[in-house]
Amino acid sequence: MELDNIAYRVSYRGVKYPRLEFKTGELLFVLPYGYNSDELLKKHKSWILRKIEFIEDCLKNSSAKEIIERTDKELRDIVYSFAAKHSKELGLKLSNIYFREMRTKWASCSSKGNLTVNMLTKDLPAHLIEYVIFHEIGHLVERKHNDKFWGIVSKGFNNYQELEKDLFVYWFRFNNRV
Repeated sequence: MELDNIAYRVSYRGVKYPRLEFKTGELLFVLPYGYNSDELLKKHKSWILRKIEFIEDCLKNSSAKEIIERTDKELRDIVYSFAAKHSKELGLKLSNIYFREMRTKWASCSSKGNLTVNMLTKDLPAHLIEYVIFHEIGHLVERKHNDKFWGIVSKGFNNYQELEKDLFVYWFRFNNRV
């Protein structure tokens, strides 16, 4: 696959460093004002091609994923249960738990301990909801997705790479419902 055929969007922002994102399956270049996107495209060609292959694989497998039907109350109960379990396990305290629709992520956790959970998680298998909660609570220790963070995550879920891929596949499953 050649890079000439790859569709991407460019967003110029007041950022210091350029970055590539595939958050919703679309390649997005977030660039400082005046930065040339061609340089970034060439520099990261192999990474981009690997990501595209990964996304195509996820799309292909997404239709086979089972959707679990839960009520909003059932989601709240399961999230509160996992949050209590894992915050105690990690010796951390959450301030609040919120639920809302989110466009690009399963959940987030602020540095103040506010956990926000995407309402789409309602239809995930319980083990993936548990993983999402653990992952986000882990950000209270380490904000970035670096080696320290993945070390924390692997203590609770040594198969985290498989779970991350599963979440990506589900993302396409939920966002391509027929």
